[in-house]
Amino acid sequence: MSSATARYPIPAKCFRSEIEVERSRFITTVQEVTSPAEAQAFVAEIKAEFPDANHNCWAYLVGPPGSSDQIGLSDDGEPHGVAGRPILTTLQHSGLGDTAMVVTRYFGGVKLGKGGMVKAYTAAVQTALEQLPRNLRISWVEIKATFDYSVLTPLKLRLPEFEGEILATDYADKISSKLRLPAEQMEPFQKMFSDLTAGQGDLEKI
Repeated sequence: MSSATARYPIPAKCFRSEIEVERSRFITTVQEVTSPAEAQAFVAEIKAEFPDANHNCWAYLVGPPGSSDQIGLSDDGEPHGVAGRPILTTLQHSGLGDTAMVVTRYFGGVKLGKGGMVKAYTAAVQTALEQLPRNLRISWVEIKATFDYSVLTPLKLRLPEFEGEILATDYADKISSKLRLPAEQMEPFQKMFSDLTAGQGDLEKI
């Protein structure tokens, strides 16, 4: 797994913002999702919260930022292409992964036209993204490392360089430790471990 996909921003919590355009209210709700089913459940939840809204338009992206393997969108009754597509496009260029967004619209009586609606939905999403608190999604791997006793202290000293930690250790003829580190650190860690043990240690993915 490359570092581009092993670590990326996600929403830190369910977040909401609101803008008004020509008396129409656009309420954007953003949440982390890890599967299309979770995204659909989130959309259903927002629709249930705002049953009297004119539209609950939405889009989601599951996976790393910009990916298109697991995406979904809906104009929810708005003219084709004026809501779901701008929401998804803005999301795909936001640098966020694993994110679903619903933009709830209460019509204010002034027609915006297709171009105006695209602008309004895009602005609603951008406003939410500017204020959204973010966390990092890190893909972790667990490995079993077996090595001589003389390696333990230098290994403990080097582990922080790779954001690694020892989860458990067994002491027998050799030491066997269960380690956890980010997926993107696996390759450099393997090289360091091989140098440290002069090729005599053993690494095994759990």
